[in-house]
Amino acid sequence: MYEPIRTKSVHTMAEPCRGVRGPRRSREEELDIRLAGHLTALLTVTDELRALAPSVALDEAAQRLADHVARMRGGRAPLRATPTTDDASPARVTALHQRAHTLAGQALVVATSCGDTTGATLAAERLRAHAKALGIAD
Repeated sequence: MYEPIRTKSVHTMAEPCRGVRGPRRSREEELDIRLAGHLTALLTVTDELRALAPSVALDEAAQRLADHVARMRGGRAPLRATPTTDDASPARVTALHQRAHTLAGQALVVATSCGDTTGATLAAERLRAHAKALGIAD
């Protein structure tokens, strides 16, 4: 009544890849790498804001971010891009504060997940500072 199956099923398990022995990094290492990435991106946006609207608070924040990323990376300072000052309009500054607010929130989540209290504190401070600059209520 039914014809027998003559080919292998597409639902069978694939053969394991040769040479791969499992994850190369632990969850903690992956979270540290992700946190360093978020903080470095936040540092880049902070540098852009410093170029467009200089302030002592942004200078201090940039230094603290750079120091924390350097500690996470074994003393190596993060790469820093040269800020662009082509468009210093209020809309650009607002967009940078929004981006920094988003990055600080992501860094806070990852820092909390990996138990990095210094990183979480730093991210929370930046989150509040950018929220204040955007006029977002606490």
